[in-house]
Amino acid sequence: MIKAVTDLEVFNLSYGLALDIFEISRKFPKEEKYSLTDQVIRSSRSICANIAEGWGKRIYEADFKKHLVYSMGSIEETKLWLSFGKECGYISIEEFFHLLKKLEEAGRKIYLLHKNWKSL
Repeated sequence: MIKAVTDLEVFNLSYGLALDIFEISRKFPKEEKYSLTDQVIRSSRSICANIAEGWGKRIYEADFKKHLVYSMGSIEETKLWLSFGKECGYISIEEFFHLLKKLEEAGRKIYLLHKNWKSL
């Protein structure tokens, strides 16, 4: 039974992913601190933050689902920033594809949660 947002597998996956991205972004050059680094950290944290915010509003099914859609948008934004990081040589191709795979898994799980969620 799901009693808290932390009981949602997709929340825990996206939270861990945000931490992974934070660690990888620490290797970015200092001149990227207020641009690419900040953007990729913020968008990756937004994935789990929107799930959490939606969870808090889950008695209103439409609000919860709206926040899941925002999470999916944040996944796509994070993919874009990571692509820039890869193209600029800040992250390896292996790191990029590892993170991309996890982002796509999170996206599938969020989509299924959105599709199957029914408020009582």
